[in-house]
Amino acid sequence: MKRKLLVLTALLSLCVLLAACKKSDDTISTPASTATSSAGPEATPEPTLPPYEANVLTGEPKGADYPEGQRITSVMVNNIVAARPQRGLSKADILFEIKVEGGITRFMPVFTDYKAIGEIGPVRSGRDQFFRLILPWQALYIHEGQSVVMQQYAIDFSYGNLNNNDGANGYRDYGRVNWAGKSYNNGTLALEHTMYTNSDNIQEYIDNNKVDMNKTYNSTFFNFVDYRLGTTRDLSNSIDSAYSDKYGPVVGDGEYVEIVHSQSYKTRFIYDSASNTYKMQQNYSDGQWRDTVDEAADNKVLTFPNVIVLYTDIHTYPGHEAKDLQYAEYAWGGIGYYCYGGKCEKIYWQKGTPLEALRLYYLTEDGQCSDTPVEINTGKSYVAVTDVDFAGNFVHSKLDGVDLSSATTVTYERSYVEDDAKAGDTLGMSTDDLTNNATGAGEAENSNTEDTTSGESYTEDTTGSEETTGDTTGGEEHVEPSADGEETPAE
Repeated sequence: MKRKLLVLTALLSLCVLLAACKKSDDTISTPASTATSSAGPEATPEPTLPPYEANVLTGEPKGADYPEGQRITSVMVNNIVAARPQRGLSKADILFEIKVEGGITRFMPVFTDYKAIGEIGPVRSGRDQFFRLILPWQALYIHEGQSVVMQQYAIDFSYGNLNNNDGANGYRDYGRVNWAGKSYNNGTLALEHTMYTNSDNIQEYIDNNKVDMNKTYNSTFFNFVDYRLGTTRDLSNSIDSAYSDKYGPVVGDGEYVEIVHSQSYKTRFIYDSASNTYKMQQNYSDGQWRDTVDEAADNKVLTFPNVIVLYTDIHTYPGHEAKDLQYAEYAWGGIGYYCYGGKCEKIYWQKGTPLEALRLYYLTEDGQCSDTPVEINTGKSYVAVTDVDFAGNFVHSKLDGVDLSSATTVTYERSYVEDDAKAGDTLGMSTDDLTNNATGAGEAENSNTEDTTSGESYTEDTTGSEETTGDTTGGEEHVEPSADGEETPAE
């Protein structure tokens, strides 16, 4: 009887508690809603934004001269020290720099409109580590010669005449004089540093070969800040600005940025607050830093508001040691950095299959890859894909205390044999098999899938192209530990 009484008492108490919660809810909500309806101001409707019409490569609003419905264009440009200064780089909307043979880096400027390029060069041979970055976008790819690996990629993905292999009617400037006063005409500069092309010659190649330059892009290259909002993203107040990992804060100083590509090739950026851009410099064979300039634009110094550095495994393709052909691992992604406004933010990057686009993500609070795409501020971008062996040499710091006039590493190139593929040459295997050999477990790059970027998904058309038939002749520094990345200099 006593137990029944206790149970009954408990049930009655629970009913009273529930009634009190309900009563409390009613008491709180009813007057508030009454007050809002009788005295509160009416909610201001959100303004209706115009349609999002952004430049595919910069995220900026399309101007009156934007080439609507036109395919983007990329060009391979020589960056061995003897080839400097280059022409046409200041017109690039995105500039990629990646290591190729011998520890040398090469450039791939990407342009929204080939008609605005002017003169560009010295044009150099194509490499797959660049091609795989623009493959999802089906860009016109211009180069002079190509490795047998690159040639196999063009075959496997039916790239046809979008893969131009003669420098787009390229021509030789035998009299050009490089930074050291050397030229082909006086016998002191190699022939491969003299090939150029221009907008008119590119147009001629397009017309003569009936290249389809019609292309509609459904998303931008990066997940850009929406220009319609009239804002920029301050990295100091970013969603990850309070995070830290075992190496330090995720967001740190970035007025001075130095990237090591190999034992001898380096690129650095110096932030200018007045223009909110980074000035680009590279090291030279005399051990000095010099501005990276565009000879075709009165030696204009290259500047970028956005600097992006992506680390991955880069090593020689098995079986291609004599030519030192380099494989860049894009299947699995890795750590990178986004620098803007004098700050650098650690991020995570992914790509995946050859037909998937490059994607950038914020880190989580525990240093893992999040599901949230990084917002890149609008404007031009420099992108380095860099060997993870040199991640420990990456520097991002304040300018205070950095001696910008000090000497640096002397450039040199390892010995290798550069022998471009001839027309009809193949690997004797697919690029899928080649990737498996290069990684030991490269299955993530073994299928053709949708491209995804900026949170949108769409499939790029890779059909309908003809097979290639042409001749294919400071302050506190932030560093992270890494494996030894030294290379042996040439004798």
